[in-house]
Amino acid sequence: MLTKIIRPIIFLVVFAASRLLFAAPAPKLNVLFLIADDLNCDLGCYGALGLKTPHIDALAARGVRFERAYCQFPLCSPSRSSFLTGRSPNATGVLTNPGASGDFRTHFRNKIPNTLTLPQLFKQQGWFAARVGKLYHYGVPADIGTSSLDDFASWDLVINPRGRDREEHAKIFSLKPGQFGATLSWLADDEGEDTDHSDGIGATEAVRLLERFKKNAQPFFLAVGFYRPHTPYVAPKKYFELYPLAQIILPKLSADDLTRTPAAAYATALPEQDEATDDQRRLAIQAYHASTSFMDAQVGRVLAALDHLGLTEQTVIVFTSDHGYHLGDHGLWQKRSLFERSTRVPLIIAAPGAKANGQSTRSIAELLDVYPTLAGLAGLSVPPYLDGRSQQPVLNDITATVRTSAISQSGQGTAKDIRVAAADGYAIRTSRWRYIEWGAGATPQALLFDEENDPAETTNLAADPAHADTVAKLRAQLAPARRQR
Repeated sequence: MLTKIIRPIIFLVVFAASRLLFAAPAPKLNVLFLIADDLNCDLGCYGALGLKTPHIDALAARGVRFERAYCQFPLCSPSRSSFLTGRSPNATGVLTNPGASGDFRTHFRNKIPNTLTLPQLFKQQGWFAARVGKLYHYGVPADIGTSSLDDFASWDLVINPRGRDREEHAKIFSLKPGQFGATLSWLADDEGEDTDHSDGIGATEAVRLLERFKKNAQPFFLAVGFYRPHTPYVAPKKYFELYPLAQIILPKLSADDLTRTPAAAYATALPEQDEATDDQRRLAIQAYHASTSFMDAQVGRVLAALDHLGLTEQTVIVFTSDHGYHLGDHGLWQKRSLFERSTRVPLIIAAPGAKANGQSTRSIAELLDVYPTLAGLAGLSVPPYLDGRSQQPVLNDITATVRTSAISQSGQGTAKDIRVAAADGYAIRTSRWRYIEWGAGATPQALLFDEENDPAETTNLAADPAHADTVAKLRAQLAPARRQR
């Protein structure tokens, strides 16, 4: 009788063990990497009053929002080359935008030819890696519709959308007539629909790819790079109407901002921006925010498709930007400074099953950290030379600390040469302080801001004897970054 009872039990145990032994491997985690161009933290989910960004806000509500995330170089090509390779700008050798379309002299492969990029890592491990729009550097708007300074080893498939925003240059207002990408320029398009613009076309193509991945059951790394809100700020007129000019308040300037002291910190200012009228400045801010809301709507289309296709629960979603952006604060516009507004970026990571989803964290992150974080979530080993650190602990506990500071660098540049050939400015951001120094040697032009008590950066404390120890400590922490060159 006992034998009759034991035999079925043994069979069940052996059967269960064999099922475990030969069970199908867990499905690979997909990646949807969404990146805007020249986007600062003017988003509803980052506390920007009056900003209409419901789709990015909704993503933040279901993911982890990093309040203190920073780029490594506030200029398109150096930043993108950095976070897509996981290497610092000095390691990639990319410290400038290219001088012309397709100028590969400033490509990271020239200095680190055998590096393994983030999408390339996934591609080599069996994911289908696709790019829609701008991931590596594009000259905007001239290179829209081309592959520009792409890295061809990174992708299985590339799609280069080109819409009416690329074609309507005759209608665009510019502070420098005939120039659009490097100066303030805008157009409220009263004819085209969302889907007629490059970002709208890009969203449509991204949705088609998601449908293909679902049908073929392919694990994917899909990178969707939006061109907005990069200049020219072109979007359908309905988005401009979200931001009445009468409600736009121009930033107040500090005494140092007005005198531009120290001079190196303000060297990115351009004459046409200084000469713009207050009305033109309000129009520029309106157009930037309109372009942001338009871009947000396209993000919403892609996320809606992911949900509709039932792919969300097996896809980690990242939303970020290549760097921050000035809108008249500090008397500056656009990028390349080392103030908070220029180096801070939005960063949202929604990973299936992450314990901290739906929360925000004040833990410091660098864009360099995106590479090892995504690789770790997918169970992939990363190359040993990466400069970033995985933020996985923070995705499960918003109080976790992966790094205590973030370092950014930039080139001083001049009004006549917007392409920066060298990096002579460095900044370090801790939980409380931002320390900036321009120029090498014993006496750089230095700035120290107490970001807790002076988030508008109105008072430079670098020369205050009471903060000499803080300056010395932070300067010592910057020294290894300078030596890396």
